[in-house]
Amino acid sequence: MKKLDKFILKSFVGPFIAILLIVIFILMMQFLWLYIDELVGKGLGFKVIMEFMMWGACTLLPLSLPLATLLASMMTLGNFAESNELLAMKSAGISLSRILMPIGAVCLAVSIGAFFIANDLIPVAYNEIYTLRDDIGRTKEEIKIPTGTFYDGIDGYILRIEDRNDKTGMMYKTMVYNHTGKKGNTSLTVADSAMMTMSKDKSYLYFTLFDGSNFEETNTRRYRDTTLQLQEIEFRKQQIIIPLENYAFQKSDSARYSDQVKSMSLKDLNHGKDSIGGINNAAWEENSRNVKGQRSGLRYHRQMDSSFIAQRHTPLTAENIGEWKELDAEIRAVERAKNKAEELQTTLSMYANDVSYHTRVLRGIDIEIFSKFALSLACFIFFLIGAPLGALIHKGGLGTPAIISVLFFVFYWVIDISGKKLARDGAVSPELGVFISSVVLGPIGIWLTWKAVHDASLFNADNIKAKFRKIKAKFMGLFKKTRIVFMGTPEFSVAALDRLVQKGYDVVGVVTAVDKPCGRGMKVSCSAVKEYALAHNLPLLQPVSLKDEAFLEELRSWKPDLFVVVAFRLLPEAVFSIPKLGTFNLHAALLPQYRGAAPINWAIINGENMTGVTTFMIDAGVDTGKIMYREQCPILPTDTAGTLHDKLMVLGADLVEQTVEALIEGSVEFRVQRSFIQGAEVLKGAPKITKEMCRIDWNKPSVQVCNFVRGMSPYPTAWTEISKEGENPLTMKVFFAERLSTEDYERLRSGRTVVPGQILSDGKGILAVATADGAVALTDLQMAGKKRMDAKSFLLGFREPENYTVK
Repeated sequence: MKKLDKFILKSFVGPFIAILLIVIFILMMQFLWLYIDELVGKGLGFKVIMEFMMWGACTLLPLSLPLATLLASMMTLGNFAESNELLAMKSAGISLSRILMPIGAVCLAVSIGAFFIANDLIPVAYNEIYTLRDDIGRTKEEIKIPTGTFYDGIDGYILRIEDRNDKTGMMYKTMVYNHTGKKGNTSLTVADSAMMTMSKDKSYLYFTLFDGSNFEETNTRRYRDTTLQLQEIEFRKQQIIIPLENYAFQKSDSARYSDQVKSMSLKDLNHGKDSIGGINNAAWEENSRNVKGQRSGLRYHRQMDSSFIAQRHTPLTAENIGEWKELDAEIRAVERAKNKAEELQTTLSMYANDVSYHTRVLRGIDIEIFSKFALSLACFIFFLIGAPLGALIHKGGLGTPAIISVLFFVFYWVIDISGKKLARDGAVSPELGVFISSVVLGPIGIWLTWKAVHDASLFNADNIKAKFRKIKAKFMGLFKKTRIVFMGTPEFSVAALDRLVQKGYDVVGVVTAVDKPCGRGMKVSCSAVKEYALAHNLPLLQPVSLKDEAFLEELRSWKPDLFVVVAFRLLPEAVFSIPKLGTFNLHAALLPQYRGAAPINWAIINGENMTGVTTFMIDAGVDTGKIMYREQCPILPTDTAGTLHDKLMVLGADLVEQTVEALIEGSVEFRVQRSFIQGAEVLKGAPKITKEMCRIDWNKPSVQVCNFVRGMSPYPTAWTEISKEGENPLTMKVFFAERLSTEDYERLRSGRTVVPGQILSDGKGILAVATADGAVALTDLQMAGKKRMDAKSFLLGFREPENYTVK
């Protein structure tokens, strides 16, 4: 065993034992409070009381073990986390799952031990404590005669005293009625004072009286003589000896409650289940014979054969039976049928009464069988809850862990009690009733363990607050009241607009670009945003000028509260200042980097590994407003402007929704863009890309050429000119290129000296162009007037590529 394991075990085992004893003690106080009335006033010895408490403590182990496991594991990991010991272990490369292994092994051993405790110890404890309670219940309370009242606590006698000296025990003005003869108040002793003592074995009571009189009356009447005789005898001292019974505690020689389900082991429970099940089966067979036999009138057993009955196609009607010849015969037949039906009903009722008790006992046996396994499972589940929870809350001691542990345990116990009650009543099966608590808490333990192992936070306060604000805003109907105008043009904008519409926001209008002719045929086409707006019956504006008064008036007539801008034109102040909540824009980059019209393209061209989307409030500058939210997105080596466009489009829709919610709720925090600039970081722009800017410069390194091609693909598309000496150059678009391996480069070069722009090819599948530091392979290209194709297809129709150059 390693030193770390010893340290962890030492930190867990000690608190576990201490907590187990504390929990048992606390529960024992409740146990004593429950049975205090049965113990007090009966003169029980210390040994008897301690034995009673010992067996009572054993019966509390099903409650104590899971709670001790939960609290000890939570405290141990909480102490590790609070004192940074857990952090030190993780820094040394030890995972949390490895840290939990020693504690998990102990808890597994506790779970196994819990099964044997439930099967071997607890049944004995219940048997003994039931017997002790019965013995104590038969023991009468100690004799203590109150003053001023008649006391009938002694069988056959009624006593009354007026006063008592608490120091000497002397009683004054004493009256003793002797009812042992069962003739009423015929024997009375009155004394000035008296002393009362009891034999050591509490079998006799000695009542010594001083200075008094005995009054005896004969109340036997004869037919002719109805007179009564009264005899008075005075005395100076007289002793009355009264025999007592059950005033001394007598412990039974053996336990008498081994037939109770809680007092049985698995072997006894299974034996009892088989026995009672046999009784039920015998009752079923007997009642089945009664139902099928002569007593019930079912003389034809085929009446109960469903397959035979199903073959009968002729319905039984009054016409098929025929008419009764005499009314008396019909009445007698109906009465006989009624009597037979009542007899059958009585037989079935008797069967139900016969088996109802045994059925309840069988359910109780099944519940007790499953409970023995459920205890073990509960101990391990509480380890899965306690240990990760301690690591997540970073709190040790008996403060926060104790509160959380008790809450979890109460939740578990309420479910457990409810499930078992439903199972006893027959509402659910015994298996479900017993294990429902484990079914509920098991996934919670697994989820907490996963959270802790992956170092995930238990609760994100910001997310919870945001959810609460969202629910509150929806409850108050604020989302329906906020009137939103959306502004955008390309497909990138459609995802954000669709998200707002699908989430139920009140989009009162859409502003997009005017229709323009495009393509070779210069056919007029509309924007993607316009197509969406028309498909969803959204009001639409397509202004030529954003400063046109007619447009501004119509825009104001929508009474907007918020403008959402995604991939639209630069807005003048006359527009972005209209809504009371302001105007925000979604930018496809992590501002303040890549301000401008083509952030997606330039991020890939410059070889960035990370980009994202940003929402910011529009001001008079170009992408210079205060930032609200940013969301990062990694750029993969295979990403093009097209694939990154699609990623950011979805990510941007999420961010637009988040920003709209925050603005409506008033929970957004604004940050100036310079706060995101770190040290001497240089800001990069994203200017609009012209056709000439798309030309490939083969004099650059291979990596830069590949990044340039990816950043221009699929639009506006990188291009180059390919030519052969003496021929006019042809335009070739390149959609994807990758760096040629050194091995292929040396093989294609064949020792020759190549210059940037020189084509290298094997004539089969590789078409490469030399660069400043090697070559790049063109894998996806398109010649002017031709279809887009891969390099292999291109080379099929392109002969002697080495005689061509590109520039």
